[in-house]
Amino acid sequence: MFYTYILYSQFLDVYYKGFTTDIEKRLEYHITGKSKYTSKSKDWIMVYYQFFDSKTDALIEEKRLKKLNRASIEKIISSFNSNKTV
Repeated sequence: MFYTYILYSQFLDVYYKGFTTDIEKRLEYHITGKSKYTSKSKDWIMVYYQFFDSKTDALIEEKRLKKLNRASIEKIISSFNSNKTV
């Protein structure tokens, strides 16, 4: 399984987009400061993720997400959260 994801830091007011095969370990990696970019804050939360069967598809989606503006990213996150069931 391959994932694309979006993290958010309230402290930095920034979205971070990425790709991984283990979403839980990757979030821990970001929170513990092991990534140069995300080490500037420790309050990262996962606000969006999507899984793919192929690495190629996940990487294509990651590149697409990285090209989007903030309004488009927030629309994706809003749609993702409204589709989740409690």
